[in-house]
Amino acid sequence: MLCTVLEHKTHNVVPLKEEYEGKKAELGKTEAEIQQMIQKRRLKVQEIKHSVELSEEAADRELAEGVQVFTSLKESVERGLNELINTIKEKQTTTEKQAEAFITELEQEISELMKRSTEVEQLSRSEDHLHLLQRVQSLNTNHPPPTKDWTEVSVPPSSYDGTVVKAVVQLEETLSKEMKKLVESELKRVQQYAVDVTLDPDTAHPQLILSDDGKKVHAGNVWKNLPDNPERFSHCPCVLGKQSFSSGKFYFEVQVKGKTEWSLGVARESINRKGVITLSPEHGYWVIVLRNRNEYKALAGPGVLLSLKSPPQKVGVFVDYEEGLVSFYDVDAAALIYSFTGCSFTEKLFPYFGPDWSEDGAPLIISPVRVN
Repeated sequence: MLCTVLEHKTHNVVPLKEEYEGKKAELGKTEAEIQQMIQKRRLKVQEIKHSVELSEEAADRELAEGVQVFTSLKESVERGLNELINTIKEKQTTTEKQAEAFITELEQEISELMKRSTEVEQLSRSEDHLHLLQRVQSLNTNHPPPTKDWTEVSVPPSSYDGTVVKAVVQLEETLSKEMKKLVESELKRVQQYAVDVTLDPDTAHPQLILSDDGKKVHAGNVWKNLPDNPERFSHCPCVLGKQSFSSGKFYFEVQVKGKTEWSLGVARESINRKGVITLSPEHGYWVIVLRNRNEYKALAGPGVLLSLKSPPQKVGVFVDYEEGLVSFYDVDAAALIYSFTGCSFTEKLFPYFGPDWSEDGAPLIISPVRVN
């Protein structure tokens, strides 16, 4: 079809109804797409609101727990202070009562002695010879006023040595019990994020021996002929987990029983795996280690020496990716070993295992998590 207007003879035209229906169909499609976009955004609004509600509920729970814990700690401190004050006051009261009893007895003796002194003085002034002789005889025949030897009697100041220390030790024991309860609760919470971790043989150093199920690793004496792929550690006796994590929270447990040296934690994907490696957050490792049988350290740049009450037999590793947190727990003792905080994660994280070259023969074992 062509336009009938002279100057428009070369223009193509379509029937009005046909064009109307075509444009109407396009508008309908556009409207449907817009409605779909609106619906998606409404769902996203609901999702965000729900997330805020969940966050608010979590904040309320955490706040309530925090208030309860700190109230309990405050009460413990106040009890300890009151007991300290009462102990010191009781000691001082006992000293004062003993002193008062001695002073009362001494004053009675002084009174009797002063009375006798007055009699003696008055008699010595008498000019009556017969009277003086008679009275002297009377005074000499009577016993002197009852007194006792006070030479060895004393009231030493009460000793308060160690009183404050003892009170603080008792308070520390109370705080330790409260802390244990708190960590037990925290450990149960993080154990809910347990993941199934297996060892990745493509990353293992050639002298490491991995079990068939990928749950155990120890160092051997034979250098296996394995491909030197980019993922494999070439110098240090370590291996990564197969599973990676780039969001959320995850937790796993490793048995270290019987080992004299080991290293555990997480590592980012871009770590250097060739030659000598440096275990530190700056180089992409968040790790704690055991060295020389009883020297525990958190490799946080400069190493942080860890003081543990007992050697852990099983270590729990918890990561909160968004929060930038990596925590290590002594599972059996329900104790926090160490936490890396304020970390900035921008890559995939992999579980990290280092059985090291120790000759104990004991493997690192990825254990199933049992929630109590």
